[in-house]
Amino acid sequence: MTKINQLIEKIDGGNNPLFQELYGTDKSTLTAQAARYASLMSEFEKTYGSDDVDLFSSPGRTEIGGNHTDHNYGRVLAGAVNLDMAAVAAKNGSNTVRIKSVGYPEFQVDLSDLSIDESQFYTSSSLVKGICARMKEVGYEIGGFDACIDGRVPKGSGLSSSASFEVLVGAIVNNLFNDGKMGGVENAIIGQWAENNYFGKPCGLMDQTACSVGGLITIDFKDPSKPIVKEVDFDFVSTGFSLVITDVGGGHDDPASQAEYASLPTEMKAVAAELGAEVLREVTLEQIVDKIPEIRKKTGDRAILRAYHFQGDNQRVVDQVAALESNDFEAFLKMVVESGYSSYMYNQNIFDVVHKDDQVVSLGLAMSEMVLKGSGAWRVHGGGFGGTIQAFVPQDKLDEYVKTLEHIYGKGKCHTLFIRAKGSVKLEL
Repeated sequence: MTKINQLIEKIDGGNNPLFQELYGTDKSTLTAQAARYASLMSEFEKTYGSDDVDLFSSPGRTEIGGNHTDHNYGRVLAGAVNLDMAAVAAKNGSNTVRIKSVGYPEFQVDLSDLSIDESQFYTSSSLVKGICARMKEVGYEIGGFDACIDGRVPKGSGLSSSASFEVLVGAIVNNLFNDGKMGGVENAIIGQWAENNYFGKPCGLMDQTACSVGGLITIDFKDPSKPIVKEVDFDFVSTGFSLVITDVGGGHDDPASQAEYASLPTEMKAVAAELGAEVLREVTLEQIVDKIPEIRKKTGDRAILRAYHFQGDNQRVVDQVAALESNDFEAFLKMVVESGYSSYMYNQNIFDVVHKDDQVVSLGLAMSEMVLKGSGAWRVHGGGFGGTIQAFVPQDKLDEYVKTLEHIYGKGKCHTLFIRAKGSVKLEL
């Protein structure tokens, strides 16, 4: 750990190589990030009385290929982005975790009781407890610590603020108590386990892996206990296109809408089960088509359509990676659009049928097509039913695209991003 005044000196107003790697080279952005960390350290000292701390950063992620494929052991293409969660943390010598996030009241987690508490589902404290419980179970040290967190990954944005938070907590425990020996993929697996078992959400593993590992990666979840992570060597900046994520809002937290979201992996797995398998990765499209008359009687037609989407998008990831590695960006863009259409028509995660009048994603995709057809690409981003859309926008249309989308969803809703190389890390300044 390092004294706060020394860390501020090393950050040097953002004129620091690591800061440039994390946040880019724009001077105003770097100055703002330096001020952000200084404010967070000041808040930590005021709240917890210590000026000997470590700094951490955990990125959001963008899903570039493979929509709802991970939970059925499929493939994805994803990248860490430059919107992140920053944390100041230190051991507190107790058996209690205390976390204060900007804009939220402090919460505490007593590590003497690591049992699952369903009354705490969907809370940040349940995630912290689950991460610590699992780390202890697999042989890592845990202990009490204090942390102040500033999250710049918009909640509900499809950039996966929850996964970013999970692997941030994992990185803090890993570095404070285990000398950083836990790898990025294991951190992701533990975060997913906590979200499934302590938070109560049946998520896949893509979000946590992309946030934890960093860079542009393709992940094969054929064996989810040992996902194969491969870096993709491609420079998006050189294409002259911007990656724009637009926060279109929407989405609902009521039980009916949560059931809609949960139906995606459930229905896919139901089709697999009719073919004697656990997940769709274990069957072929030909097997599904051959048995459609029997399967639809058991699962309904929507489940078969979602299975069709899985098979298409799972193969599309392989083809997208090949296109990028051969510098065929035009072919890649075409497949982005194909993936988006498949999500809309077959996976059906664009709008919630319970709230059919609320179609913020559909409207955003229509406006994206209007501006970008023939020159860019657009698709739903992440889980769907609200949240965000993704677009690859040529520079000569960037202003028009942002103006069009923000006219509908509000100023500041479009985020022009880049893929950052670092995952969830302790900042070694």
